[in-house]
Amino acid sequence: MSERPVVTRIAPSPTGSMHIGTARTALFNWLYAKHTGGQFLLRIEDTDRERSTEAAVKVIFDGLDWLGLKPDAEPVFQFARADRHREVVADMLARGGAYRCYMTPEELEIERETARAEGRVIRSPWRDRTDAGNYDEGQPYVVRLKSPLEGETVIADEVKGQVTFQNKTLDDLILLRSDGSPTYNLAVVVDDHDMGITHVIRGDDHLNNAARQTLIYQAMGWEVPVWAHLPLIHGPDGTKLSKRHGAQAVSEFDDMGYLPEAMRNYLAKLGWGHGDDEIFSDEQAISWFDVKDVVGAPARLDWDKLNHLNNHYIRQAEPARLAKLVGGIHKSRDFPLHDGDEAIIERTVPLVRDGAKTMLELADATVFALKRRPLELPEKAKGLLTDETRARLGRLRERLDGQDDWAVPALEAALRGFAESEGVGMGKFGPALRGVLSGGSPAPDLAGALVSLGKPESLGRLDDALSQSA
Repeated sequence: MSERPVVTRIAPSPTGSMHIGTARTALFNWLYAKHTGGQFLLRIEDTDRERSTEAAVKVIFDGLDWLGLKPDAEPVFQFARADRHREVVADMLARGGAYRCYMTPEELEIERETARAEGRVIRSPWRDRTDAGNYDEGQPYVVRLKSPLEGETVIADEVKGQVTFQNKTLDDLILLRSDGSPTYNLAVVVDDHDMGITHVIRGDDHLNNAARQTLIYQAMGWEVPVWAHLPLIHGPDGTKLSKRHGAQAVSEFDDMGYLPEAMRNYLAKLGWGHGDDEIFSDEQAISWFDVKDVVGAPARLDWDKLNHLNNHYIRQAEPARLAKLVGGIHKSRDFPLHDGDEAIIERTVPLVRDGAKTMLELADATVFALKRRPLELPEKAKGLLTDETRARLGRLRERLDGQDDWAVPALEAALRGFAESEGVGMGKFGPALRGVLSGGSPAPDLAGALVSLGKPESLGRLDDALSQSA
């Protein structure tokens, strides 16, 4: 194969969702294009007109956009190229690489049963007839590829290695249906050729198609691309990924609170890796990635590893970005937000994110700071507010009122100092203080909760609790 700039592509069909397997295929194509200084393109295979709605196409665009995998050119829509597909078939007929087949459905069924009984592929009697061009034009026909009857078709696959197909096992596949519509294998080859695709990186469920598509390339005298067929993604139990394993679509992972950079890192690890590196940046992945290094065995979805990575990226992200995402989650849950709440969330996020595996958990951890006064204390918190504890919290409230440095280290020191001055351990007032500040919702340690709320809100919540009758 001549040296050409690498051009890869992702070619999903609009089916209503973008599967995680498609997302990984897109990522590997994107990484390889970036690694080689090439191009990453997008084609929408929208020939199924019933399913290819505008909404279904948007799902693909949204999925790639969320993942941060931006194509290097405007997308190509396969359906709009049907005339070009038919043009190539006309050229193939003129070259003698294809033929018109006038078999009726009844004749085809007889041939199918005969071929099955003889253990061979279907062969059309029209393959070598010379009178097809003069046949009644009103008679419906399909156009078939004139596949070689002998020899081998060899696929030099970057992942699978050399895969050999005996040509006698490959039938004369249909290129154009009787209504003139192009078939999948024809359209894919023509589009990949015209788009200048040099490397076809896709799921290994297409490996058999590679043999058929190679024959179409050869029939047209076109350069065959480099093939790389990726193993499928399995569930944790080693079986094919399905609904029982949980999320399958990219949008579901978004809804479950995973960050796109975590998904890119995790998907890159599904079938490829760089030594023992578990966490790496996009720049590192681009520098290291080579499709030849993809392993041939199926990868397994591991929720624990994904959660670990997501937690890492949550801890690394800018608080302002996380605050916007958390705000969006609260709105989606119809949780009432008010002016200034985003600032509260942004202040709270760094104090609660260490334990959050997903953005949903992070959102849950910010609820305590967004509650409106006066808080309804849970029964457990009310039970802790004995007369002795109320008096002690009243003295703590005065101590905090005079506290100018409202940062975690200073507040930790202030709480310890107060406990010492009272001659008690933190356990004598800490649980009650936590209930007063959080209203029973999950919250960080006491100093973190005070910082999240801010001084006025913290003192206000103490005042509300102390003013309630025992």
